Amino acid sequence: MTINDIFKNDFIEQTTGALSLLEMCISFIVAIIIGVGIFYVYKKTFQGVMYSKTFNVSLVVLSMISAMIIIGVTNNIVLSLGMVGALSIVRFRTSIKDPIDVVYMFWAIGTGIITGAGLYILALISFIFITSVLLFFNNMDLRLEPYLLIISYINSEAEEKIFGELDSSLNQYKIKSKTKVPSQYELTIEIRTKSDKSNLVNAIDQINDVISVAMLSYDGDYAA
Repeated sequence: MTINDIFKNDFIEQTTGALSLLEMCISFIVAIIIGVGIFYVYKKTFQGVMYSKTFNVSLVVLSMISAMIIIGVTNNIVLSLGMVGALSIVRFRTSIKDPIDVVYMFWAIGTGIITGAGLYILALISFIFITSVLLFFNNMDLRLEPYLLIISYINSEAEEKIFGELDSSLNQYKIKSKTKVPSQYELTIEIRTKSDKSNLVNAIDQINDVISVAMLSYDGDYAA
């Protein structure tokens, strides 16, 4: 078969099939069902700081859009060629804050592709296995949770007592920054722990000449 044969009318007619309304409806219904499942799995396993409902909803719509594209390109070769050209000029500028969000985006797109191709059993089995893996690792305590301690105090005596409290309560910690302003010091310390260390905040707050103390959860990235 040559390139000229591809563009002959009889070849185009052979590769252009009438879409079954039932098949289209089933594909969209399966894509929606699995997309909603991805929605709840993402919400269940989310461990970031700011949960974005709009991003989560976009995963459901992304599954439907992917299914729509695959339904179109698998039934019309002319449309498939045009779709390649149209999608090649699309640029996405939104930054992904968490690498796991990329996983969910590919999962939603992959779901739309296989449901659009009519592989409903594969889509359901994949959903079960991927969900099981994500929930398994989400429930595992694989690492210590990072926190930032931000402590404001007046003099060096208070600083010695602060580090004494840290040494007695933690196995390890890391000083991220120390700032001196005319009337006080500010100390930023990274700690990693499995247990709740809110009692550490209370103990440091009881030290004389400590002005304030705060413990913040963060994702491990820090800008000095």
